[in-house]
Amino acid sequence: MYLCGAGGHAKVIIEILQSRGIPVEGLFDSNPDIKQLWQYPVIHSSPLPSHEVIIAIGNNAIRKKLAEQPCRFGTGLHQLANISPTARISEGTVVMAGATINADVVIGRHCIINTNASVDHDCILEDFVHVSPNVALCGNVVVGEGAHIGAGAVVIPGIVIGKWAVIGAGAVVVRNIPDNTVAVGNPARKR
Repeated sequence: MYLCGAGGHAKVIIEILQSRGIPVEGLFDSNPDIKQLWQYPVIHSSPLPSHEVIIAIGNNAIRKKLAEQPCRFGTGLHQLANISPTARISEGTVVMAGATINADVVIGRHCIINTNASVDHDCILEDFVHVSPNVALCGNVVVGEGAHIGAGAVVIPGIVIGKWAVIGAGAVVVRNIPDNTVAVGNPARKR
């Protein structure tokens, strides 16, 4: 497996792959100053279509742009994540250690489910969503494409979070959040 990106997010994905015994062949990064990450060489070109790649970049918009490249995309599911056998997880998605993905959850392409996040039954996460550490998504939550849920946020059951919305760290979401909205606080309000 190759990673596209050679920063801190790549370190976490490397450890995910190591937890599953999946070898990391190298990393791609456009920054010419980065030559190596740990023992892994960094290549300064685009991945070839024959490479299996995970995009190791936390920014949702950049991940979406890179996902347009003609590559085979893998997934990274940490051995210490709790993932229901009825959950569906699409290509390019990574699930960190301690995360819980419960029954009938559907997770789109190139999402990040970060450390100790909880995604409860029947949630739907569209493509390029980032769920930060210690987030709690209660049952039947829908998270639109490219949305970012900040660390420690709580979303009550049945809420819809719009596309490319940003939920601030520690927010408590008790009402639907429209597309392209930043919401913060307890209860979460448009900023």
